[in-house]
Amino acid sequence: MTTRPGTTIRPGPQEAPAPVKPKHAPPAAGGPDPYFPNSGDHRYRLHRYEIALDYRPGPNRLAASARLSAVTNAALAEFALDLAEFRIGRVLVDGKAARYTHRGGKLRIRPAKALAAGAAFTVEVHYTGNPRPVRSPWGGLGWEELTEGALVASQPVGAPSWFPCNDRPADKATYQVAVTTPSPFTVVSGGRLLTRTARASSTTWVYEQSAPTSSYLVTVSIGHYQPVPLAARPAPPRTGVVAQTGYVPQRLAEAFTRDFARQPEMMAYFAEVFGPYPFGEYAVVVADEELDVPVEAQGVATFGTNHLGGGWERERLIAHELAHQWFGNSVSIADWRHIWLNEGFAKYAEWLWSEHSGGPAASVHAAAAHRLLAGLPQDLRLGDPGRRLMFDDRLYQRGGLTVHALRRALGEDAFFAMLRDWAGVNRHGVVATGDLLAHASRYTATPLGPLFEAWLERPELPPLTD
Repeated sequence: MTTRPGTTIRPGPQEAPAPVKPKHAPPAAGGPDPYFPNSGDHRYRLHRYEIALDYRPGPNRLAASARLSAVTNAALAEFALDLAEFRIGRVLVDGKAARYTHRGGKLRIRPAKALAAGAAFTVEVHYTGNPRPVRSPWGGLGWEELTEGALVASQPVGAPSWFPCNDRPADKATYQVAVTTPSPFTVVSGGRLLTRTARASSTTWVYEQSAPTSSYLVTVSIGHYQPVPLAARPAPPRTGVVAQTGYVPQRLAEAFTRDFARQPEMMAYFAEVFGPYPFGEYAVVVADEELDVPVEAQGVATFGTNHLGGGWERERLIAHELAHQWFGNSVSIADWRHIWLNEGFAKYAEWLWSEHSGGPAASVHAAAAHRLLAGLPQDLRLGDPGRRLMFDDRLYQRGGLTVHALRRALGEDAFFAMLRDWAGVNRHGVVATGDLLAHASRYTATPLGPLFEAWLERPELPPLTD
């Protein structure tokens, strides 16, 4: 790895150690999420979702079915799915009618016959209604009706606004999403478009996401969009760069092409330093609305019209959302206490891109972030921020600073080897903060426990050393 400008090189090991896959618990094992104890059911784990939606944008009317394939972690006489207040038509378990109750966002299901520990089973839910966002301290989450169309932005607990799920970030599964909607609309979802079938005045779009996906990272965008391919410069095969397509209102196609022109170069650089892009495609949707912030989903990022216009502030958002495909989407967190692993690495990716593309070095961004945080309250514990502060702006900045401190401690070669291996050995997996400490410790003889303690466990801001 070549030296980055504006950095101090510290001694590292002569060669990076061979990466070792951390030993994680099963994806859905463990107890309730400490921040969202009412979300999800840890007594089983999902393998696959097959979701079929028939959506009418005018009346915002949804008729849907979902077929889920799962395995129990324990013997179950009943189990629960997360689902907003739709009207339930029927519920089947292994093809047989099941008893159920549905209130408070929980669909509690009692199969005709109890499920044994380790048993594979399927559950099928048919439902109708008017989808709307789930209420949360951060506003509405999930399905959002637009002036013409709809979009989904579910982080952290908005997925039940449109499909029944085990809404836990660690319970990753494959997905097939089929959406039928009036033919003038375009439908975008994560994964590969398998078929697009027009019948009379409606079109059915079927997407397959074969990579394990957290429920909050499944998305749908419905709107009047024009596809805009982003032409990538030829890249070496080892970079694993994939096709990138924008879906934008026709009047914004030229502005999108200009403002996202560097994304292919960004993709190639991230594939170099983080490892090959972890999915088969990458789509960017520009919804015909202003959005507070862009939103990442698996294989897709959604921006608002207000995120066009060029300049560093918008370019860093493009880098941030793209980096989440590695950090947060492929490498997913075990529960929401560890959200800094998503946001800290995505924030640092902004700084790395700036450094690589001729802007200020990461050390300059880190110094600015440190000055900013030094003037703000010192009450954020990064490694367990609590639900109230999990999306606080300080978490993003301090997360980036923690990654920068780790770079300083390891030295250039060891840090970039560690970073690439972290994304590689945990590809499509589930991690916690302790896994990063164990992983990074293999790249230096210096104990990293004090660094992690200072940056992650103590609220006081540590000094930024060169």
